[in-house]
Amino acid sequence: MKELKVSELTKTYGEKTLFDQISFLIHARDRIGLIGVNGTGKTSLLAILSGKDSGDGDRQQVFYPSDYRIGYLSQDTVFDTTQTVLEAVFQGESEQLKTVKRYEQALLQLEIDGSDVKAQKEYTLAEEAMNEKDAWLTDTNAKIILQKLGIHQLDKSVSELSGGQQKRVGLAQVLIDEPDLLLLDEPTNHLDYEAIQWLEGYLNQYRGALLMVTHDRYFLDRVTNRIFELSFGKLYEYQGNYEAYVLARAERERVESEQEQKRQQLYKQELSWMRAGVKARTTKQQARINRFDELKENLHQVKTNGEVEIDIATKRLGKKVLEIKEGVYHVGEQLILDNFNLLIQSKERLGITGENGAGKSTLLNILASRLPLEQGELIVGETVRLAYYTQQNEAMDSEQRMIAYLQEAAEEVKRSDGTQISVAEMLERFLFPRFMHGTKIGKLSGGEKRRLYLLKLLIGQPNVLLLDEPTNDLDIDTLTILEDYLQSFPGAVITVSHDRYFLDKVAEKLLVFQGAGKIETYFGSINDYLVEQPKEVTIKSKPVEKQPEQKVKKKLSYMEKKEWETIEEDIAELEEKMAHYSEEMNHQGDNFTKLQELQTALTETETLLDEKMERWAYLSELADE
Repeated sequence: MKELKVSELTKTYGEKTLFDQISFLIHARDRIGLIGVNGTGKTSLLAILSGKDSGDGDRQQVFYPSDYRIGYLSQDTVFDTTQTVLEAVFQGESEQLKTVKRYEQALLQLEIDGSDVKAQKEYTLAEEAMNEKDAWLTDTNAKIILQKLGIHQLDKSVSELSGGQQKRVGLAQVLIDEPDLLLLDEPTNHLDYEAIQWLEGYLNQYRGALLMVTHDRYFLDRVTNRIFELSFGKLYEYQGNYEAYVLARAERERVESEQEQKRQQLYKQELSWMRAGVKARTTKQQARINRFDELKENLHQVKTNGEVEIDIATKRLGKKVLEIKEGVYHVGEQLILDNFNLLIQSKERLGITGENGAGKSTLLNILASRLPLEQGELIVGETVRLAYYTQQNEAMDSEQRMIAYLQEAAEEVKRSDGTQISVAEMLERFLFPRFMHGTKIGKLSGGEKRRLYLLKLLIGQPNVLLLDEPTNDLDIDTLTILEDYLQSFPGAVITVSHDRYFLDKVAEKLLVFQGAGKIETYFGSINDYLVEQPKEVTIKSKPVEKQPEQKVKKKLSYMEKKEWETIEEDIAELEEKMAHYSEEMNHQGDNFTKLQELQTALTETETLLDEKMERWAYLSELADE
């Protein structure tokens, strides 16, 4: 089985040590979640494993076989803007993918002009190549992935896509390529619930290995079987999913804390002895002095990330907060608000979710008075002091020091009990150690910039918070404390998010955007909504004109006809094999070698059956036409 090995990887960035001789193995079918506070090196580790960066020194630190393929989805997906979506998606080097790419390009050309003799000839040749390379299953899998991720217009230029659409194209590209190792950096960003749930199932069945960074704790819990935690240059490994990790980490920190307390107690005893000033320095006493020096060096060796502590006063908020009356708004020809009414009260906990591109962020911009209504009225209460955490940070001067950036908002921060603390102390509470306070903003990671931006908004003492996808770039530790803070926040909180875990913790009411101005109000959690209305919550993509690929290929090819004639017999045969293997396993007793052989055969047969069933579904659509 193919494996990737990392041996004593070291990486420093300025004054920060990201990796201090970390080592680990990634096995086939591992599902690893990578966790750590922003700035600990999660994205850097993915970049090194993908070959886009390297560790310090000339020594090789990452090892894998020559035929080992790695697919990398970065947070900021970058494509050649001259490419079409089809060219961007089918970038793999395998013969199967090249054949599928040629076939899909031929389809697009035929759709442009079905009477073009040259296009007809190329389509015929491409179809023959598909039969020769037996690439129809690859084509079917690719189309399923594209459909589930809401990618329909393959002839569209990448330059015309939004950032979220490009991220989905990047995800489709790495999934279709089916590498030995998938490296995914925040794969659920810009996905709706239907796509997230599909991706959970897809990754659970994926044949290769997976290492991913994600803030989505439900996703982590349902997909992973190992957790890697980065902390102060070290990597800690945990077996199991996110829930198992939380329990194991708490136990590890408890044990480390007890060990630290014992060292401190022993240190105090030794310090008392040293201060007694023993006159006769025997060899044994000198050894004890040496041991004291060693204890002194190792004291406080247990490092923890601590907790983000948010204790900031808010301005008084009256009963009248925000209200929209009969609001109408369009983006181009797309209807966003249709005589929409909304009343925000002083302790509102409103979650806004739903279809991508349906206008969720637009509503926040209207509430923040950044966009005017076309019709209707926005009423803002006189006592409202609003902070708007947008998807992109405000413009930040990369040469400005962190502490100077915060001092633009306030020199001191007022706490809820009326006392004042310095901006420097507030930075430390937000997991920025004192040595970093003079760091230029340009040297911070993307997540650290987001945390700094959030802190600046909060020290302005707002009483109404507008949060647009706050979970996209914040680490789980910060999110956990932010969630607790929002639950006790005395003002109103309006959040746009697709993060089910976050919404479950902070929202008591939901606005579900379904497109074309249709907005449903639901009182309760997002999980309750998903359970109660499974069909409606799929949050379907807007109807897009279907690509006419099936208009061109309405009939089964000769090879497909032959396959269709026997595919049900093949499926029945595979089902019989599975039943046989299961029955055999019941009669093996303690013959563990034979049991393992039968389990392997059963797993392989089950995989073949899944592939046959997918193929049957594809062929049946053509056979019915």
